[in-house]
Amino acid sequence: MIEIHGGPEAQQKSNFDELIAYIVSEGIAVVAPNVRGSTGYGKTYTHLDDVEKRLDSVKDIESLVKHLVDSGVADKDKIAVSGTSYGGFMTLSCAARYPDLFCAAVDTVGMYNLVTFLERTAAYRRAHRESEYGSLEFDRETLFNVSPVAKVDDIKGPLMIVHGTNDPRVPVFEAQQVHEYLSNKGVEVKFLEYQDEGHGIHKIENKLDCYPKVVAFLKDKMQIEKEN
Repeated sequence: MIEIHGGPEAQQKSNFDELIAYIVSEGIAVVAPNVRGSTGYGKTYTHLDDVEKRLDSVKDIESLVKHLVDSGVADKDKIAVSGTSYGGFMTLSCAARYPDLFCAAVDTVGMYNLVTFLERTAAYRRAHRESEYGSLEFDRETLFNVSPVAKVDDIKGPLMIVHGTNDPRVPVFEAQQVHEYLSNKGVEVKFLEYQDEGHGIHKIENKLDCYPKVVAFLKDKMQIEKEN
């Protein structure tokens, strides 16, 4: 499973992550890249995915998959992708732009359409986010074109979406849009919406419900049980 961090101006480090630890304990190897736009590699690298360069970071995942397969680390038919927040945007982007590379995708509180995201995110965050993604006033077309929504018809699934109803950062409308559209098309998509959560899954009772469902979904699509 390729796990893509949020931010996007953040960095994946070897810190403890309870969900990743759980996934690994269930026999799934996890690769956690720092694609273009990540911090920790200088300012130039951090800005290599700004505005119209957004999809360059998605190409990094395509290159990573090629490396994993060519080096014999991964089975090309058993590679999944997941991420939270901006990582969820990247997950949906991977599913839309490179649908044949992944057997499953798990999007947690991710953005589906950067236009509707910026229109609905908390007002105190909008200017900060526009400095990274582009502005509604000047870059609306670009914001749409680099979003998963622009290639949603290419998503084949299977897809799992996880979102909190009260998310002020990435409103649940982002999840609802993609779930409704893909469901109506007959694509396999599962939607876990938690009424008492915001930006992420934080309450223990919800983790105990969500995490086993995520792992079961991944193991099923990666055919892990059949190998055991």
